[in-house]
Formats: sequence, C-alpha cells, structure tokens
Amino acid sequence: VQLQASGGGLVQAGDSLRLSCAASGGSFSTYTIGWFRQSPGSERDFVATVSRSGEVKKYADSAKGRFTISRDNVKNTVDLEMNNLKLEDTAVYYCGASPFGVAQALTRLPYHHWGQGTQVTVSS
Repeated sequence: VQLQASGGGLVQAGDSLRLSCAASGGSFSTYTIGWFRQSPGSERDFVATVSRSGEVKKYADSAKGRFTISRDNVKNTVDLEMNNLKLEDTAVYYCGASPFGVAQALTRLPYHHWGQGTQVTVSS
C-alpha cells in the first residue's frame, strides 16, 4: 500500500489543522493506520492510531483532547484533526500502515509502510 500525507502548513498557536493520509495500491481496510511526528534530531513519535474498522482509536498523551483521528474505508483515507495547536506540535507528520492490531501499533516498528510526511509549523 502507498500512502500520501497532506494538509500541513504554517499556523499560529491555538489554530486548527486537518491532515489527510490517502492510500492506494493495497487492501487499505486490512491495515491499522497511525500518525507519527518527527522533529529535527528526534525520534519519530507516536501521535494517534485507528483500527481497521475505525472503531478503536488510541492517542499519545500529548494528543488527547486536542487531536481526533478518523478513517474512511470507502475513500481510503485517514484524517487527523488537530485543534488548539501548540508550539511543541511543530514537526513533520507521517502516516503509516501496520498489519498489526491497534494494541500492537503504538510504536514505530510495527508500521511497514510510510507516507512522505507533511510539515506542520506552529508559530507564536
């Protein structure tokens, strides 16, 4: 499966942004899809993930209450709605596809396919 992330940009603290991950070339509904982010010099950190059905969602503590992940298995997309953005949310955001269930997909290693990343910059 090939993934294409989009929707990043430059916003001010407190603003909202919606990222989208579009999939092609594979059985999208058989993958757990997650969002990760990476700042320069840092590891690629987990942000949120959604189960194959879209019913189960997991979030990093930093994302809880502000970010919402959702998926559409007809359109083959997974969105990440980000509200009340903070300076520390600045990073390149990546979507990934994992053949494992959501409980096993809270770290980077279970993800076998990645999109190219989209830059999110939050300014004061």
